[in-house]
Amino acid sequence: MKRLFAILLTIVTITVFGQNNTSYWQQHADYKMDVDVDAENYKYKGIQELAYTNNSPDVLDIVFYHLYFNAFQPNSEMDARLQAVPDPDRRMVNNIGTKENPVYESRIAKLKPNEIGYLNVLSLKQNGKDVTYSIDGTILKVVLNEGIMPGEKANFDMVFEGQVPVHIRRAGRNSKDGVALSMAQWYPKIAEYDFEGWHADSYIAREFHGVWANFDVTLHIDKTYTVGSTGYLQNSQEVGHGYEDKTKPLSLPKGKKLKWHFVAPNVHDFTWAADPNYVHDILKTASGTELHFFYKNDKKYAKAWKEVQPLTEKALQYFNENIGEYPWKQYSVIQGGDGGMEYAMCTLVEGGETLNDIVGTVFHELAHTWFQQILATNESKHSWMDEGFTSYISTLASSLILEGGDGKPNAKGYRGYFYAVKNNIEEPLTTHADRFNTNAAFSIGSYTKGSMFLSQLNYIIGEENVQKTIKKYFEDFKFKHPTPNDIKRTAEKVSGIQLDWFLNEWTQTTHTIDYAIAKVEGNIVTLARIGQMPMPIDIKITYVDGSTENFYIPLSMMRGEKTTDATLIKNWSWANSTYDFLASKEVKSVEIDPSQLMADIDRENNVFEKIEITN
Repeated sequence: MKRLFAILLTIVTITVFGQNNTSYWQQHADYKMDVDVDAENYKYKGIQELAYTNNSPDVLDIVFYHLYFNAFQPNSEMDARLQAVPDPDRRMVNNIGTKENPVYESRIAKLKPNEIGYLNVLSLKQNGKDVTYSIDGTILKVVLNEGIMPGEKANFDMVFEGQVPVHIRRAGRNSKDGVALSMAQWYPKIAEYDFEGWHADSYIAREFHGVWANFDVTLHIDKTYTVGSTGYLQNSQEVGHGYEDKTKPLSLPKGKKLKWHFVAPNVHDFTWAADPNYVHDILKTASGTELHFFYKNDKKYAKAWKEVQPLTEKALQYFNENIGEYPWKQYSVIQGGDGGMEYAMCTLVEGGETLNDIVGTVFHELAHTWFQQILATNESKHSWMDEGFTSYISTLASSLILEGGDGKPNAKGYRGYFYAVKNNIEEPLTTHADRFNTNAAFSIGSYTKGSMFLSQLNYIIGEENVQKTIKKYFEDFKFKHPTPNDIKRTAEKVSGIQLDWFLNEWTQTTHTIDYAIAKVEGNIVTLARIGQMPMPIDIKITYVDGSTENFYIPLSMMRGEKTTDATLIKNWSWANSTYDFLASKEVKSVEIDPSQLMADIDRENNVFEKIEITN
């Protein structure tokens, strides 16, 4: 009878979840890790307790983990990719040719056994029982003893060991700046399972997708090292290093190591960095968020890292006002890694001997807190949503705070996109981040064209509606995994304009925008759509008598129009390649898109000027 009842309960559970499988759900994890670090030999050993909750409507018979450090080994997939692409990430290769005729050699291919990175799983149990697992490069596949039912939780206990690789990309030992340990992608991390299934992508070099989780992490490391990290330090008086309450006595333990206990709520990754020569500054902002800065105690860095601190607070305030409130009580800017890379509650930023060396990177990585660490898109599949939106908002912040501009969108950043189109290297934004043909196509697509998604929205639905869209998008999808359709639907709800055509054209194709003034006769103006991508059109006309008038032509597929002071005239159907209309008076000159926000690839045919004939 008990077995029959259990079977019936299972059927009911599956049915309930099955009936609701169109509703949003996401998985959840609780990590508890205790890690002992041998900083001198760049090795560590850890115990991980993972409570994994299956909120999906599916029974899970297998799970996958990421073992990212295994990428930094000769013959790995990351190594193979570096040797195959014509323009690899320059940080990850050596040029053994000349500047004029470069020949790139993967740095990973030359790593010795004591220089590689690795993550080894020494044991793994599900609910106290050993499970069968196998490792394929950076992916660990676990065959479960018993499936995880919808709504149920499974406990995984793992013992693992790792070696920190020579610094090649993002993480590693002894970075270019001499930071001892940049610990990103350092632990066995459960892969994401969502409505599309498992995302067990090998680590090739680029983007990530992670499960929302709570982290409880204890690090044991030589007491000379200062640690900057995701999360809140729980035992500051037992650690010091600038975290302590100076009104209370320290209680430092005896021995060679300190125990650092961090807790990070509701994040989808955990990163840390450590160095025996860090300066640790804390800036308490007006918003209540503590900004922590960790940088090498070297006079060549001190000035820039001091100057960037008040500007970081201004950027935080800008993002709070223009996206939504930062939800945690702390954020750390840590010297480490290469270039800049965003992580939960922190970023790793390279170098910076002058303020200009680092301030743009700090702004960009801080903005990623919203567009990836809170609005957690699958950046492997939709890198344009995190890199592009981050580029858009950080550029506006930089314009206002650093350049004294008006903080409004403009076409200054379109050059890379026009270059990609002209040189025929553009690929659809739906391309997986690891599978772009060239590094340039990935960078221009994800950062530039991704940012232009919002710039084009400004042109289509209006700047005020885009501002409202960003804030509503944040409120509706924070701490979730939004998709391209979610930002599109948010903009539609705010503006009342249909935008499916725009999402398709801009992200799923490489169609281009090119409109032209075909003919002007008296007060009759004829326009032509030359490019494949349709758009609504703003027109400025100057009449022979010197007066001007602005016209607005909605696109039929929009089924609506933006708010504008321009004269509204009939819709332009995408199926028609030409369009003519009657102006009020005899025309002297015409300009398509005087704002230049529209990404028209040939602006030379956007302007008509009547030639005056004199005797």
